[in-house]
Amino acid sequence: MKKLFLPAFVKAFAGVLILLCSALFWQCNKNNGEKKEDKLLAKVYDRNLYLSELEGVVPGGTAPADSALLVSAYVQRWLREQLMMYEAERNIPKDLDIDQLVRSYRASLVRYNFEEQLIAEKLDSTVSDDELRAYYENNKDQFQLESTILKFFLLKLSPQAPQNEINKLWYSRNPTDQTKLNAFAKQWASLALLDAEKWYTLEEVATLLPKGTLTSDNVSSRREGTLSDGDFRYFYRVMEAVQGKTTAPFDYAKEQARKIILHKRKQELLERWKEDLYQKEMRRENIKIVE
Repeated sequence: MKKLFLPAFVKAFAGVLILLCSALFWQCNKNNGEKKEDKLLAKVYDRNLYLSELEGVVPGGTAPADSALLVSAYVQRWLREQLMMYEAERNIPKDLDIDQLVRSYRASLVRYNFEEQLIAEKLDSTVSDDELRAYYENNKDQFQLESTILKFFLLKLSPQAPQNEINKLWYSRNPTDQTKLNAFAKQWASLALLDAEKWYTLEEVATLLPKGTLTSDNVSSRREGTLSDGDFRYFYRVMEAVQGKTTAPFDYAKEQARKIILHKRKQELLERWKEDLYQKEMRRENIKIVE
């Protein structure tokens, strides 16, 4: 009698179906309150994966074909993870104290979570503009720019956008026309930068315009312009530029200053709390230095 050889993918699919049927059978028994012996699904050396561990892998109402894929994917992931762990454990250096590492890691997690709780409860996160300004003025060396920054307007328009209307709104200095320009941009622009308070790096801006339009060499003189690359028309305006390697303006630096101030407050709060705790426990004689 000839041996019947099944293609690999047929065997794999059959295995998945067996797993799926087993999972469904186990779920039915679980729901009916019947206590059945747990079924072994996969094994890597001395590590076993049992059917009960698949609880929650297949959401209720999942189609059989999708369920089979989910179960198969879970088993395959488990096998690979266990092999990785097996090899990692086999190759632990002899001088590596895993238990000590685990204790240290646990202590770090516990401490970190407690410190975060203390900060959330006790830190004053309000930083006034006066405090920001004072820190900025006293620490300008911390706010040096790496590259040129700009306050910048840009409209990237399709050729179909009405020329007369955009010319009128773009060149208007009437504040009420800014609202109309924003509305025009929503309708016609594929890209619009119209926030007068936002800073951009020169590199960010340069990538949005045809190559060579704005560079470190011409940004100080080429403050405004219109151009076309055949597909789009560009209207741009540089309201303010600050060269790189100089001190950042306050309104650009103040968010960084806020983060620095809050970080210092956190460190001071934690050091103060630790010292208070130390002194309190010393008074209670819960701390003793043995000489």
